[in-house]
Amino acid sequence: MKATEVPAIAGAHLFEPTPYADERGFFCRTFDADVVRSVGLDPHAFLQDSVSRSARGVLRGMHLRSGAGEAKLVRCSYGKIFDVVVDLRPDSPTYLGRAYYELSDETQTTLYIPAGCAHGFQALTETADTSYRIDRPHDPAEDVTIAFDDPELAIPWPLPVTLMSQRDREAPSLAEALKRAER
Repeated sequence: MKATEVPAIAGAHLFEPTPYADERGFFCRTFDADVVRSVGLDPHAFLQDSVSRSARGVLRGMHLRSGAGEAKLVRCSYGKIFDVVVDLRPDSPTYLGRAYYELSDETQTTLYIPAGCAHGFQALTETADTSYRIDRPHDPAEDVTIAFDDPELAIPWPLPVTLMSQRDREAPSLAEALKRAER
């Protein structure tokens, strides 16, 4: 497994495993505490694992947490997603930087997203399972949502949106969401 910095988002990393494939399929390590530690992260800091299943065109995001924020590891364990990270840390050298990745079951690449960054994704395959590992217990009172189509973000979503949650459909602009997050 190798770790690579994400240039557009300070502190973000891609963790790319080395799959071993044969006639049975493949095997790969999707988490390695030593590799995580090698980029300055505490592998024991991650407290909760979750998974979502989405159909093609489903969009989830853009989400972040207020307060101390939430760092996370994200991986598409089945199918393929278009994954988006936006740096919303005002003191970051990459403030408002954006990074886009296709994460898929073929590569099993994991993306580390630092606290203070917004995250969202769109399913590109008929079924896409996305796994999350977060560094603190989820508190819905700290959820912040930003409009996926905010012109300031100009995210190039690859497919028409087929479905999203009511919360995501009614999400405020980036400017309004940032005001709410400061409260």
